[in-house]
Amino acid sequence: MVYIGAENIISPLGETAHENFEALTKGQTGLKLIPGGGIKDEDLYLSVINKIDGLDTIKAVEKSIQDSLSQVHQNELGRTELIISTTKGEINLLKNGDDQHATLDEYKRRISASLPWVKNTTLVSNACISGVLALIVGHDLISTNQVDSVIVTGVDMVSEFTIAGFQAFFAMSPGLCKPFDKNRDGINLGEGVATIIMSKNKAAFKSTPLQSLGGSAANDANHISGPSRTGEGLYRSMKNTLKNAQVNSNEIDFISAHGTATAYNDEMESIAFDRMDLSTVPLHSLKGYYGHTFGAAGMIESVICLQSMRANKLIACIGFEETGTSKPLNIIKQTTDKNLNTVLKTASGFGGCNASILFKK
Repeated sequence: MVYIGAENIISPLGETAHENFEALTKGQTGLKLIPGGGIKDEDLYLSVINKIDGLDTIKAVEKSIQDSLSQVHQNELGRTELIISTTKGEINLLKNGDDQHATLDEYKRRISASLPWVKNTTLVSNACISGVLALIVGHDLISTNQVDSVIVTGVDMVSEFTIAGFQAFFAMSPGLCKPFDKNRDGINLGEGVATIIMSKNKAAFKSTPLQSLGGSAANDANHISGPSRTGEGLYRSMKNTLKNAQVNSNEIDFISAHGTATAYNDEMESIAFDRMDLSTVPLHSLKGYYGHTFGAAGMIESVICLQSMRANKLIACIGFEETGTSKPLNIIKQTTDKNLNTVLKTASGFGGCNASILFKK
């Protein structure tokens, strides 16, 4: 059995998982209009961390990890591996000609330096499924007895590179994003850090942990940036995840979807969920709160899944008003109480990659 907990988020909505979850229950969003935030000085809605006390990427990751470690008995973790999830690392350093520190390998070295007692570090970088995929890797390392525990941390920051990329796709919304909505017109970008600890030892956690049932990844091989029109990759990922965990579709209490608020992604997800007989399961996207945080997205959204399960509360899909997909979805319109035993988290990304993971009480 793989236990999961000791979660943290650092974002514009707070520096702990609890602070972030409380902000979401109140309908607060980290997205703000940033004057001149675009490449051509356009005003953009972004969710960016206030750089108080010079908080930079490495310091933010270290702070997130330390908060998670404070929630466990470190001497009970046993053989521990660090897994880092990111898409771009510190690519912004290239702007200053710092090629050495901009590499992902150097990024991994700098983060792992703060944890000298951890024997091995793995960096997962697979587009926007990186966070969910990192959790799957962590689960598999423990379940195959390669390690006893893993510290999984996901991080990405908004940079000129990422803004320019999505503006080149004409994928940026001029307003606040509207996941799965009829009038959705693109994404907002965000940044953040999230950490989760997984272990085979339940006694390692100071508070009662939840359970990871593992997950699966699949690639639809459709297009470098466009998802499969049939949802094939996401469908195969979810099918394998449920099959391996011996969980039926009717046992899923809630789905934390990817929901970028772009036309093709949201449509693809609706088709994949319909094919899995999950159209009636309560579902949300958190992009209206955090923006798209790239390699941190799957981690941040998984932390909120764990918080939701602890509180037995469904968070509203902010920005959604009217169904805008060909297949109906049970979008959560208002934050409400519900007993949550089994939760499905999904993610999709460029290159046709898709991933899903199950959490259970």
